[in-house]
Amino acid sequence: MAALLIGYARCSTEQQDLTAQRDALAALGVAAVRVYVDHGLTGTNRDRPGLREAMAACREGDTLVVAKLDRLARSLPDARAIADELTARQVKLNIGGSVYDPNDAVGRLLFNVLAMIAEFESDLIRLRTREGMKVAKAKGRLRGKQPKLNPRQEAHLVALFEAGQHSTAELADLFGVGRSTVYRAEQRHLAAAEK
Repeated sequence: MAALLIGYARCSTEQQDLTAQRDALAALGVAAVRVYVDHGLTGTNRDRPGLREAMAACREGDTLVVAKLDRLARSLPDARAIADELTARQVKLNIGGSVYDPNDAVGRLLFNVLAMIAEFESDLIRLRTREGMKVAKAKGRLRGKQPKLNPRQEAHLVALFEAGQHSTAELADLFGVGRSTVYRAEQRHLAAAEK
């Protein structure tokens, strides 16, 4: 049987588009039906269904193709583990047109450098996100999760709860919230009464 090119593409959020990666894989000779994708999953998460399927589709002699290394993994240990698993199964790894050769010292060096850069980019993204959230919180723009009930609704829920005529499940259903919301409303009421 002829060796196959198996493609893998990934984007971190549901809003991102995979068109550029699909086009790059097509340019590298990967048939559209052999492209496995993960949508909305980060490269730091190794448990990705699309990656699992792509790895499972690879047989001895096949080549796993990715547009860029950071689409495959966002950490050096993950990138190495994936490359080692492919090598052990005698599957080649093609990164943007360059085939990774684990027996070539320069190839290994470049692979590790690319993996370290991908990990560094991931760390920078995380750092910028934290800084942005800190600034937004300081300016009052990041208020956290909004309550499901307004104060008037919560007071009504607590009054019905304390009357004892309805179960917690009935109140949750009546107000369109979870039972835990009913319990938290009652706890807030009791804490306010103690003050």
